[in-house]
Amino acid sequence: MLISGNDASAALARVDALHTGLTQIVLEGGNLDGIAAEVARVLDVGVVFTSSDGRQRAAAVSDDLRELLGTADLVDPTGRLRVERIGQDAIPIGPGEVRCLRVAAGGVDLARLVCLRPASPISSDDVHALERAAAVAALLITREEAVTAVENKYQGDFLRDLFLRRAGGLANDPDYVAEHADTFGWDLRRPVVVVAAEIDPPGPDEEPATRLQRRHWQERFSAAWRQVSRSFGEDIPSVDFSSEVVTLLPLVEGDDEPVAGHGAVRRAVTAVSGDKGGGRRPFSVGVSRVAHATEDLPEAYAQARRAVEVGRRVHGGGSTTFFDQLGLHRLIALVPDGGELRSFTRDVLGPLAETTAEAADLRETLQVLLDTNFNVAEAARLQFFHYNTMRYRVSKLERLLGPLSSDPHLRLDVAVALRVLEITG
Repeated sequence: MLISGNDASAALARVDALHTGLTQIVLEGGNLDGIAAEVARVLDVGVVFTSSDGRQRAAAVSDDLRELLGTADLVDPTGRLRVERIGQDAIPIGPGEVRCLRVAAGGVDLARLVCLRPASPISSDDVHALERAAAVAALLITREEAVTAVENKYQGDFLRDLFLRRAGGLANDPDYVAEHADTFGWDLRRPVVVVAAEIDPPGPDEEPATRLQRRHWQERFSAAWRQVSRSFGEDIPSVDFSSEVVTLLPLVEGDDEPVAGHGAVRRAVTAVSGDKGGGRRPFSVGVSRVAHATEDLPEAYAQARRAVEVGRRVHGGGSTTFFDQLGLHRLIALVPDGGELRSFTRDVLGPLAETTAEAADLRETLQVLLDTNFNVAEAARLQFFHYNTMRYRVSKLERLLGPLSSDPHLRLDVAVALRVLEITG
C-alpha cells in the first residue's frame, strides 16, 4: 500500500511527539503508568507493560479491551498475560490485532510491552513508535531496578538480623523493630506466618543453569512475590535472600482453614505460579506456625526453612509444606547426624533399606500393611494382589524383619524407619 507524503510526515511527527512526551515523563520522575497512558493516548491503543513472564506492571487499557484479551485466551486464571503466545508477531483479534515487544537494555530482558488495537491493525509506523516507547521504558525500568536493589539490600539485612537475633535493639526491643519496619512501609504489629519460597533446581533432563540465568530467575521470582504480596496489602514484607524469597503474610480475616494462614498462602502460591507459562520456574514453599509478635519471628523463620527442606525431600519439587503438618517428619528433620539416621534404617529394615527394585516393591507392600493395621485382606485389595499372594508377602516380610503382625513395638520402629528413608532417600 502506497503512503502519501502527508501521511508519512504525520506519522513521523507523531513518533517524534511521542518520544518527546515519553522522555519528559522520565525526566520528571514519572513511572511506567505514565508511559503507558501517553502511548495509549497518542496511538489510540490499549497498552500493558508486563514482566518478561507476563505479570502486569503498568497499564492503560479499558475493561472492554481486557475482556477481548481474555476471550482470545491470552490471560491465565491469575490475570497473567500469556506473552509467550503472542511472541513477536501480531495476533488478530477481530478486525484489529495485539502485539508484544521486548523491553530490553544491555542484552538483559526487562519487560514486555503489549499493545492492543481492536478496530484496525497496528501499522509499521505504530510499531516504530512502540519500539521507541520500549526503549524509554527500558531506561525507566533500569533506574527503578537500581533503586529496588538498594532498598532490597537494606530490607534484607534488617529482616536477616531480626531472624538471626543479631543487634541488641532488634533482639530485645519489639517497639524498635516495629518502628524500624515502619520506615520500609511494613506492618509488623500483627500475627503473620513466615513463608520461605525457593526455586527448585533444574531437572535431570534440563541443561545446567548458568549463574546469570539463576540470577535472572531469582530476580523474576522475587518480583513476582513482591507483586503478589502487595495484592494482599502494601505493608507486607517480601524480601529476596539471594537463594530464597521470604514473605510475612498476615492472617486473612475469615480464613477458616484447618491450619492458620493456609488460605492466604495457597492463594499467594497460586498467584505466583499461575499456569506456569512464560518461562516460570517451579518452586517449593515452607510455611511457619503463626508468629504473634516480633519475638516469635526467628523461630517462625526456622520453622519455614525446615518445612521447605523436609517438604522437598518428602514430596519433591513444587510442594507447599506447613510446619504444623510435618508430624513425625518434623522430629526426624531435627536429627543433625545423617549417618545415624541411615544406620537406624539399615538396622531396622535390613535388606529392605537397599536401593533395589525388589526392596522398593516390598517396602510399598509393607507401608500398605501398616496403613491397614495389618489387615491382609484389605492390603491385598489395595495392591490388587490375590489374598494368598499377600499372605506369602507377609511371611516373607516377617522372615526378614521379625514378627510384625504381633509385635506393635516392632511395627512402630519399622514405620519410623520408612519415614526416615522417605526423607533421607
